[in-house]
Amino acid sequence: NTVNAFANMDHPHPELFDAVAKAAIHIIDSFNSQDIANTVNAFAKMDHRHPQLFDAVAKAAIPTIDSFNSQDIANTVNAFANMDHPHPELFDAVAKVAIPIIDNFNQQDIANTVSAFAATRHSTQT
Repeated sequence: NTVNAFANMDHPHPELFDAVAKAAIHIIDSFNSQDIANTVNAFAKMDHRHPQLFDAVAKAAIPTIDSFNSQDIANTVNAFANMDHPHPELFDAVAKVAIPIIDNFNQQDIANTVSAFAATRHSTQT
């Protein structure tokens, strides 16, 4: 929530973002889907690159991706795309979950998800 607040205020603070990333990596398994989406979205909004955090997020998100709602899915993959941090396993997991529930996505969720797949040039065979 802290980095999300800084991002919403468009207030860069690289030291804070680095400290949060370092701490989050160790407790990422305790994050729920909204925590995950908000965290990576904040880093993307501030264009603050932290590949280790994004890798840890993907690793934590993949086994729980079916618990993500449409907005969490869209915001997560959009953040990965905006940070130019492709993660094929995450995007494959998202495709498997998103396709059956696509009717639950609003227009913005669909646009963000499709845009993320296009930006990363990710295709899947689900």
